[in-house]
Amino acid sequence: MDQAEETAEKSMPEPPPTRARQQIAGGESSHGARQTPPARNSAAAAQPSATGQPSATGRPGAAVNPTTRAREAIIVMTLAAVQFITIVDFMVIMPLGEQLMESLGLEISEFGFVVSSYTLAGGIAGLIASALIDRLDRKVAFIAVDAGFLVGTLLCGLANTYATLLLARLVTGAFGGILGGMAMSIVGDIFPEERRGRATGALMTGFGLASAGGVPLGLHLGITYGWQFPFIALAALGAPILLIAAATLPRMRGHLKTRATDEHAFWTMFESFAHPNHLRAFALVVSLMFAGFVVFPFISQYLVRNIGVPQDKLFWSFIAGGGATLFVMPAVGWLADRYGKLRMFRIVAPLSAVITLAITCYSSASVFVALALVAMVMVTNSARMVPAMAMITSSVEPHRRGGFLSANSCVQHLALGIAASIGGLIVTADEGGPVLNYPIVGGLSAASTLISLWLAGRLRVIGPEKELTTTQALAAGAEGMYDAEEPVM
Repeated sequence: MDQAEETAEKSMPEPPPTRARQQIAGGESSHGARQTPPARNSAAAAQPSATGQPSATGRPGAAVNPTTRAREAIIVMTLAAVQFITIVDFMVIMPLGEQLMESLGLEISEFGFVVSSYTLAGGIAGLIASALIDRLDRKVAFIAVDAGFLVGTLLCGLANTYATLLLARLVTGAFGGILGGMAMSIVGDIFPEERRGRATGALMTGFGLASAGGVPLGLHLGITYGWQFPFIALAALGAPILLIAAATLPRMRGHLKTRATDEHAFWTMFESFAHPNHLRAFALVVSLMFAGFVVFPFISQYLVRNIGVPQDKLFWSFIAGGGATLFVMPAVGWLADRYGKLRMFRIVAPLSAVITLAITCYSSASVFVALALVAMVMVTNSARMVPAMAMITSSVEPHRRGGFLSANSCVQHLALGIAASIGGLIVTADEGGPVLNYPIVGGLSAASTLISLWLAGRLRVIGPEKELTTTQALAAGAEGMYDAEEPVM
């Protein structure tokens, strides 16, 4: 940025705080009672504090009111808890596949449709929501969608047939597929720019806790008490969190005032899908999602039936993989910043293809090696998403980014659903017999990863490459392996 641009930027007036930020800073309760806000022109507000922290009005330099900080902390923790529940709900059904199939008498292809139904419903719902969600108060929309998601989760725990479980996953996916994006929108509405990064980092803890602890714990509970128990427990955990969100989230209607001048959502969506560089980014996303989810939903069945891994030992593989991911992601992000996103992607992606082939073709009786390979699959599949998502986010002009990210979320969900469905049609098994054709889906996964190397080279980055923070690295890793709804900004 040259001297003239820098001077012009500094002279621009600060945008007024949104109504949601005014409520948080001014002390408005959920019932509308407003405390007297501090005077905007007071000397205390104008002078920087000793700590140099931003003020409650969003101006850097003045201390934030302790009451404001406490309310913001409650909001972020509540949103992070919702993120945790949605990710565990989406992910835990896959390692529980063997037990679920035995209980309901499912074929592997039917189990594949159970997995894919969530993401297919999420993709369609995300496409519809991208055109409609900005026409509603964000608090009202978030509470309604979260309530629908919890109802779907409870229905999963009560399902006792293939048809009822499939229907429950469709309901859960339709609501869960848009919750993550809504949480990010709420953070953007409530927190000013100078505190938004910290709030986003706190929100992303839901990803890390879900991958390292939530999924393994859910697997352990499912094996111990039955596959339905984790879903009932998640619904029970989510109910009080929903009440806390209803009590603490402020009304958010500021975005409704600009709807009349906004471009029509469907036209924005059309532009997102028509732009050549966006299409290359979507193709890269599809190749990566397909490579992961054509294989991953059936790993637990393969380990139990073909390798002889006891079901209660699967817990340790997911503990190791989730825990290692938390340490590997920041390192990959740092290396990508230092040596280049594309170069790092071209190193990590082939490694993930090799390890995926290794686990799908593994036939030895060593339980330790098999579990170690599964953990490495989780880590490498997540690691490749760090540089990939950084490149994808940087390939979009800022004024097109909103529409692109909505479209990208839809593409991710649909790609995951199609991959799981195709994997379920290829992989077969007799009742209680070994899993067949697993090396075939492993080969398809490796081929899709190799195609992604070519696609990544064709992607055009707009402006300088964006620097990845540790928080964004963790989010990208979680997105690649556990959740397709959260864009990395």
